[in-house]
Amino acid sequence: MNTNKKYLIGVFNDEHTLVDAFEKAKEKGVVIEEVYTPYPIHEILMGMKVKTHISHAAFFYGLFAVIGLLGFMYYAAVIDWPLRFGGKPFNSFPSFIVVTIVGTILIVTLLTLFTFSVRAKIYPGKVPQIFDMRATDDKFIILLDQDQMGIAVPEITELFETHGATQVYHKIGNSHPNIHN
Repeated sequence: MNTNKKYLIGVFNDEHTLVDAFEKAKEKGVVIEEVYTPYPIHEILMGMKVKTHISHAAFFYGLFAVIGLLGFMYYAAVIDWPLRFGGKPFNSFPSFIVVTIVGTILIVTLLTLFTFSVRAKIYPGKVPQIFDMRATDDKFIILLDQDQMGIAVPEITELFETHGATQVYHKIGNSHPNIHN
């Protein structure tokens, strides 16, 4: 992150005022860099047009897990080490199903978690970029890059304040990640 970037931060107390301000800002053509909320808000996710392909990755992880698990169990139980007891056929497919389901769930969960962590750049020891510490508690934050927001600062400040912002302030970079300026 560039530490010399100038940001305009709007702080809201509840989700309804945030959504109102977000929609009005989008109507005026404001480029919103990020919105930080204590929980996901459907209107914000749709308005930011954030698309994810993690469900596609999870589907293919599941497909490969099923093929791999069934192939391994067939190889282990039928080809490599067939057990002869009680007239049981070597390839008793129904006994593979429960293990396949449980193994597929485990593999999909672990690989999807790993994929999400890599895509979100979450790893141990990473210093978080927190622009306003209150966003991790109970406040709703709209973050605008002042160089790219497409509207004058006084106009967007007035827009945020008329739509319920409790505070609108400037911040340069992420100089103090644990406090707000």
